[in-house]
Amino acid sequence: MEAPAAPHVPGEPMSSSSSVEITVTSPEQMLELGRRLAKLLRAGDLVMLNGELGAGKTTLTRGLGEGLGVRGAVTSPTFVIARVHPSLAGGPPLVHVDAYRLGGGLDEMEDLDLDVSLPDSVIVVEWGEGKVEELTDDRLNVVIHRAVGDTADEVRHVTVTGLGERWASVELGALSA
Repeated sequence: MEAPAAPHVPGEPMSSSSSVEITVTSPEQMLELGRRLAKLLRAGDLVMLNGELGAGKTTLTRGLGEGLGVRGAVTSPTFVIARVHPSLAGGPPLVHVDAYRLGGGLDEMEDLDLDVSLPDSVIVVEWGEGKVEELTDDRLNVVIHRAVGDTADEVRHVTVTGLGERWASVELGALSA
């Protein structure tokens, strides 16, 4: 289900966004997607996760934590708002934020000092849309769609979009491998 990327013509500016769509059929596949995504991340990256309750945002983040080799169990930070998971592998720490209970904009999140943490960390913000975009023009938007209502359907449709120069040359198609 990957959207093919347009070939880059030398001498022309690269697109400021790229996107890939991935179908995930189990929590284990969502964890694996997180592990694969972690291989593309580096200090200074902002990842915004959006999707319905129960879509798999925290499961994806758990996979990111495993892929980044961070300390501590990655669980939903809903009631503490943010957790920092230091690296055990010499990489950047993972800052995991749940902005669900926060109102609007970066001003309300200012106490978290995300702007200070960003250069040295990978920051993942669940429910970050409309709240943290001001941190950087370069970010990865991950939207997870699932069937809603009374259903046991495990299928998720994940759209990963890289925005800004940081992601212009990253091959997001590697995520669907």
